[in-house]
Amino acid sequence: MAARRALHFVFKVGDRRRSARFYRELLGMSVLRHEEFEEGCKASCNGPYDGKWSKTMVGYGPEDNHFVAELTYNYGIGEYRLGNDFLGITLVSSQAVSNAKKMGWPLKEVTTGIFETEAPGGYKFYLEDKEQLKQDPVLKVTLGVSDLQKSVHYWSGLLGMKIYEKDEEKQRALLGYADNQCKLELKAVGGAVDHGTAFGRIAFSCAKEELPNIEVLMKKENQKILTPLVSLDTPGKATVQVIILADPDGHEICFVGDEAFRDLSKVDPNGDKLLDDAMAADGSDEWFTAQKRKKVSA
Repeated sequence: MAARRALHFVFKVGDRRRSARFYRELLGMSVLRHEEFEEGCKASCNGPYDGKWSKTMVGYGPEDNHFVAELTYNYGIGEYRLGNDFLGITLVSSQAVSNAKKMGWPLKEVTTGIFETEAPGGYKFYLEDKEQLKQDPVLKVTLGVSDLQKSVHYWSGLLGMKIYEKDEEKQRALLGYADNQCKLELKAVGGAVDHGTAFGRIAFSCAKEELPNIEVLMKKENQKILTPLVSLDTPGKATVQVIILADPDGHEICFVGDEAFRDLSKVDPNGDKLLDDAMAADGSDEWFTAQKRKKVSA
């Protein structure tokens, strides 16, 4: 399992311009690559939508050794309903705290030296007010669960994650594939997990030959497979194999073949320009404003 890597978390964004400002100017992330698509993804990367959409990868460094965010934008959809499934991303960056204060972005100190803020759409980020780490500053992704024991068994017993911490009193557990990777924190929410329409997806890579074994194991254990092993084509780039799973609470999990993904995920030096050009060409906000209408809420 040591070869498995935490890659990214997928967010649906309704306001692409404000989202780009938050990730670039406040968090200080870079655009790693940007792609536009005319129709929905075979693995539902953009959610249950068939129309035009875009994918923007942002992070503090290449996905080879950083955990990044995937921002999916469905043209014409202005907002999504949040649930209690995604509870936040924690990262270390005093610069992000400083940026938020300068920008007048809402910031709340929830414990000494840790500030809570929200990306457009309501996604929570927790910023540790310390000098940004030279390695990946993204420490953990926190997901809500209904039954901590059941979830820990799934992620550790079936998906092979190491348990770093477990606190029965606080009903939380910290897991991961390696010491130097972003961790997964599971936290009980005291009831059922609601994914709303903003539900995201967490992605990991593994050796390509492990993918069929994951599929066999999940079938044997009667676990949910959302998308059986499939090949995804990106024009002009590597074809990757993926399998999409769902944990006991319905959190979506993508496993992708590592070798092809390293090729697919290479940083595009034109990423910023491609995003800016796409936003400039997207006149939907102006059109809806002129028509005195609001974009669809999913």
